Amino acid sequence: MRGPTDMAGAVANPQVTALPQGVGGPLPGESPVPTLAFGGASIDGDLYTRTTDLAHRAPDALNTLVSYWTDYGLGLFVVLTLVAWWRARHADSARMAMVLATPVVVLAAFVVNDVIKSFVDEQRPCRTLHTVTVAACPAPGDWSFPSNHSAIAGAAAVALVLCRRQLARTAVPAALLMAASRVWVGAHYPHDVAVGLAVGGLVAWPLTPLARRAAPAVDHLRATRLRPLVAAR
Repeated sequence: MRGPTDMAGAVANPQVTALPQGVGGPLPGESPVPTLAFGGASIDGDLYTRTTDLAHRAPDALNTLVSYWTDYGLGLFVVLTLVAWWRARHADSARMAMVLATPVVVLAAFVVNDVIKSFVDEQRPCRTLHTVTVAACPAPGDWSFPSNHSAIAGAAAVALVLCRRQLARTAVPAALLMAASRVWVGAHYPHDVAVGLAVGGLVAWPLTPLARRAAPAVDHLRATRLRPLVAAR
């Protein structure tokens, strides 16, 4: 992710980015990996350009806020996981096991999404369409489909809702806003973020309840000096 200085520069000085689709292919001497070359502009390129045009006309303060959210907003899910953990100390061992498994579930979703990304060579829209973007365009070879940010947000939201339903009021809107921000800053097509959310959610949906099987391990921890970490009393 970019630091604050890079973000501010990207917001203050938006760039027109349009490079050939062939950029980012195998280097000389490398064996090509079978992939599915994908052109996303034909799916929702028009919606993408209309969104980035709107962002270009938006106030700088709004674009700065969206840029900070798109870069650091995933941290909110860490805070929500800590809230779920604190509450689960008062719940049964199965609920605590689900909460403790949340980071692993999110990591699994990221890995699955990244594997899909490696097989679908979709260039970033900011490299194939003539448009002004809020954020600097990612480097060649950093493929667009599906969105990793969206997959992480989707997985975290679903896992947290399964752990504690009350967190849906915050987690679900946060995941949707994260996905929308990726299009707003010009990093992804709308279908990239939609599929990313779906991948994250579909991975988290079965894996999170599966973590209940680790309840005996939590019971064991509650009988040790680590009890304060997994039980309120």
